[in-house]
Amino acid sequence: MSQRDGFTGGFIAGAVLGGVVGGILGTILASRQNNRDDSVEDSSLAKSHVEPKISTEESIEGARRSLEEKIAQLNLAIDDVRQQLGTVNGNSSE
Repeated sequence: MSQRDGFTGGFIAGAVLGGVVGGILGTILASRQNNRDDSVEDSSLAKSHVEPKISTEESIEGARRSLEEKIAQLNLAIDDVRQQLGTVNGNSSE
């Protein structure tokens, strides 16, 4: 039982220490990212030209088409598996 108690204590200590270290690193990295984003926004405002962006409707339409293609691929894969299982089940029942 002493090994089990040692494991439990070490596990809890490791989880707490890992959470603290992860929280500190996350805070530091997030603040650096915010500073970097602010400087990028400032430099982009200083530029005189405006880059064309894809409209929201176009991006939604592109996402819809992509999802429809993925659904079609999934349906084909499901049909293939169904056929394979049908032949396996058909062979085992004979």
